[in-house]
Amino acid sequence: MERVILHSDMNCFYASVEMMLNPTLRGKAVAVCGATEDRHGIVLAKSELAKKAGVKTGMVNWEAQRVCPDLILVPPHYDQYLKFSKLAHQIYYRYTDLVEPFGMDECWLDISGSSVFGTGLEVAEEIRKSMREELGLTVSVGVSFNKIFAKLGSDMKKPDAITVINKEDFKEKVWRLPVSDLLYVGRATTHKLERYGIMTIGQLASLEPKILKGWFGVNGLKLWQYANGTDMSQVMQKDYVSPIKSIGHGTTCIADLETPDEVWKVTLALSQDIGQKLRVHDLEAKGVQITIRTNDLYFRQYQGQLEAPSQNAGELANMAFSILRQKHTWSAPIRAVTVRAINLRPKARNVQLDLFNDAEKRERMERLDKAMDEIKRRFGKQSVFPAALMGENKMPQPRDVEIIMPGLMYV
Repeated sequence: MERVILHSDMNCFYASVEMMLNPTLRGKAVAVCGATEDRHGIVLAKSELAKKAGVKTGMVNWEAQRVCPDLILVPPHYDQYLKFSKLAHQIYYRYTDLVEPFGMDECWLDISGSSVFGTGLEVAEEIRKSMREELGLTVSVGVSFNKIFAKLGSDMKKPDAITVINKEDFKEKVWRLPVSDLLYVGRATTHKLERYGIMTIGQLASLEPKILKGWFGVNGLKLWQYANGTDMSQVMQKDYVSPIKSIGHGTTCIADLETPDEVWKVTLALSQDIGQKLRVHDLEAKGVQITIRTNDLYFRQYQGQLEAPSQNAGELANMAFSILRQKHTWSAPIRAVTVRAINLRPKARNVQLDLFNDAEKRERMERLDKAMDEIKRRFGKQSVFPAALMGENKMPQPRDVEIIMPGLMYV
């Protein structure tokens, strides 16, 4: 049986939901933004008119308004976005239970066994119509024989469109596109490929696999498969839960961090939630990653391995800050910090410690962590915290911890 994979992408999702909730915004340039006053003032999403005017996701609010003077800024309403995302999923489930989310506004659907509903194109058209009539939102849908090309198809025509990429014509439709259009080809990979003269997906497909493996390791082989249409990865069922790959917490600070001591305190504050979330999921981290953004908007990312796997916030923070002190050139104030626990594994029950580990100290730390977790559960997240964080005016505000699932490859 030939595979039929759809990728449905809800157009300008956040902005479209805002216009659905407030019809006076329709037909205007709209951007969903973080609040300017607490330094989270960047564009999270924009309407089609704002996009045409030059507004880009990630722009600072004032910059977006300079590009588009008529731009209307609205705050995000995540509860509404989640509501409409769930309603969209209910439409998808009419055709298959093989529905795999790719973010809040995108999904893959495997309708290979759903021929009773029609061809892939016919099902895509029904979904597009149902979204518009029932939810007041538009989608772009890609129809193909694998997930990569279905996603590529949904990106090719926007908004409110359908693109079909068949086995018979994918070379004509896909290979002429820029290599950066291929899913999982990030900015760094694009630059590296372009340095070697690889500008299109077709040029990538024509390379010897061993060359790509030499450049990117096993991920290079995957890219070769993606470009040649040979990737046959499955669409997961709607109740499938991926194991957690990493847990991170990041914030844009209320004021720039001028000294290493200020960065340390933010790192320690962020690590509190990460340690707690590791304990909730009964996981421990073997490594730590820290990402900073300076006030000139340059990103830097560093990572390292812990001496022993840990759930303890202090150990995570110490490692993250130590890596930063060793590897970062302190040339500009820091605006944003993200700490992430990586290389996770289930918490070990019977650990054989070496001579350099203090078993009693580790046991005391674990009891202390559990006691603090219980206090926070009963009296709130801010009821107990390290004394080093008292009186700080640059601390991150309480926010949800980011949990990353595997299956997404970024190179």
